[in-house]
Amino acid sequence: MTNLIEIQSQIDKLQKQANEIKSKDFNATVKEILTKMQAFGITVKDLQSPKAAKSGKPGRPAKAKAAASKAPKVVRKASAPVAAKFRGPNGETWSGRGLTPKWLASLVAQGQSKESFAVRSE
Repeated sequence: MTNLIEIQSQIDKLQKQANEIKSKDFNATVKEILTKMQAFGITVKDLQSPKAAKSGKPGRPAKAKAAASKAPKVVRKASAPVAAKFRGPNGETWSGRGLTPKWLASLVAQGQSKESFAVRSE
């Protein structure tokens, strides 16, 4: 059985080997990256630009999106509230627009009719 001192010496030896391999691979990797950057025309500024990461095309700034985001935004007027067309047993209301609310969907699933919850306008 190995003891703690032997294990620590093995760790030190393996750590030194890992550092040697890393330093050899580091130089080769840097050369490979520089070659690809030159081939694609990528600059350090392109890599640091937050817009380049969002554009979907690495190394190129997102010009189309920047122009589109500066277009004037259309402001909609708030429409008047719509009167309730359905009322639930606990006072819940629904205008009849959009998705059916959970309270009404569960009651319909239990066999009740949607029309039985309709608000009668007089």
